Amino acid sequence: MRTRLTWIAYGVLATLTGIGLAHLVAAVTDRANSPVLAVGSAVIDLTPTPAKEWAIRTFGSADKAILVGSVMAGVLVLAGIAGLLARRRTRHGVAMLLALVAIAGVAVITRPESSVIDLVPSVVAALVAALALAWLAREQSSVTTTDNGRRGVLVAIGVTTVLAAVGGVAGEVVSRLRLRPEDVTLPTPADPAPPLPRGLDRQVPGITPFRTPNGDFYRVDTRLDTPIVSAEDWTLIIDGDVQREVVLTFDDLLAMPMIERDITLTCVSNSVGGPYVGGARWLGVPLADLLARAGVGDRADQILSTDFDGMTISTPLDLATDGRDAMVCVGMNGEALPREHGFPVRMVIPGLYGFISATKWLTRLTLTTYADREAYWTKRDWATDAPIKPSARIDTPRGLEELDAGDVVVGGVAWAQERGGVASVQVRIDDGDWQDAQLGPDGGDDYWRQWFYRWRATSGSHRLSARATTGDGEVQTTDRAEPFPDGASGLHELIVNVG
Repeated sequence: MRTRLTWIAYGVLATLTGIGLAHLVAAVTDRANSPVLAVGSAVIDLTPTPAKEWAIRTFGSADKAILVGSVMAGVLVLAGIAGLLARRRTRHGVAMLLALVAIAGVAVITRPESSVIDLVPSVVAALVAALALAWLAREQSSVTTTDNGRRGVLVAIGVTTVLAAVGGVAGEVVSRLRLRPEDVTLPTPADPAPPLPRGLDRQVPGITPFRTPNGDFYRVDTRLDTPIVSAEDWTLIIDGDVQREVVLTFDDLLAMPMIERDITLTCVSNSVGGPYVGGARWLGVPLADLLARAGVGDRADQILSTDFDGMTISTPLDLATDGRDAMVCVGMNGEALPREHGFPVRMVIPGLYGFISATKWLTRLTLTTYADREAYWTKRDWATDAPIKPSARIDTPRGLEELDAGDVVVGGVAWAQERGGVASVQVRIDDGDWQDAQLGPDGGDDYWRQWFYRWRATSGSHRLSARATTGDGEVQTTDRAEPFPDGASGLHELIVNVG
């Protein structure tokens, strides 16, 4: 039994050594080429939409960590089997490790805009893992009762362990040596946003902050890592059905007149009452100014935006150019974009769910038609036209919370971007009449509003409901819908118990 465990450990150690050094190599170009991340990304792409939505609902922001952990666990199980095979024939164990890495290679080369050079980390993983297992197997087979035999095994184990650890850590260090967001000096906007009013944060305990801090802003995307994109090497290409192709560097973009706007973003995966919504102050160049430089052709009906890794998002051209504050952004809440939110450049278009508007790590804008080009989510049957649906969310009290009878403050946020903003919020207790809540300060039509309602709570179990009415007069629908294919709808309701 001990011998079997030893060989399992050899397979795992050899694999970790290969993965660690491959991660270091991938850090020089794109961390997504690291074998485990490449396989995880392929799993995301191949997973049916209902399964993805279930994972987001069930695991929330931990869904990617769980996926990476699951992939890694599967790899290590197979690595252990490779070690057992090497116990009988070294070449059999090596062959299995090579087969494992080949899967990662396929995942890498089938990514959008991939090239042969992207396979280098997988090749490194294969060579290092195979050599490490062969070395460990050779030293183990030469073990005798003498000190030299045992010493050889210990040296092999020690070297491979150090290489595995150093490779993984050094990969992270190398990635972060590039130009950092905090090194960027943002320009002063030519058209600044007015000061944001003081919210109800202190007045209503438990309510969502009026301004979402960068570190708390939701993140939902298909990336398993946080991309490290160099602003020094970054360019934006505007092509397709245009009069002239435009290529801009990061410095070119910073030199253009910029606007500053308070905009609330919402993810289409946000369920009713869900957390994937946030309000921030964005700094960027109007999208219309960039399109004017290129000159949009007569045939185009979509903007196909592409990130640095080939991920594509489609935006209806008519909605992006109808006068709303569509932006190509470089700043968020007074700072350069954080890496996890698109550094160095991303898109922000108010009133549209992020999957058709909020491309992060943006590198290309292609003017084309829906008939000619399909984006990532379009191929997976999501809607091509998805305005954000008006919604009110109850932040406090929490569902199933135990409350004391008497005065209770019910509070939350509501949003209705590009629909005249939030005109009113109403609260209903059980099946009673709708009662007007008090609104917090107005941050603009494209920004959410806080609200609260003072309720005289009586003993028993009660159902609380909330609904928003837009400035255009639209009352939030009671019809329940899942996020797929164009956003969730229905009223946020919860049960509380009053003692």
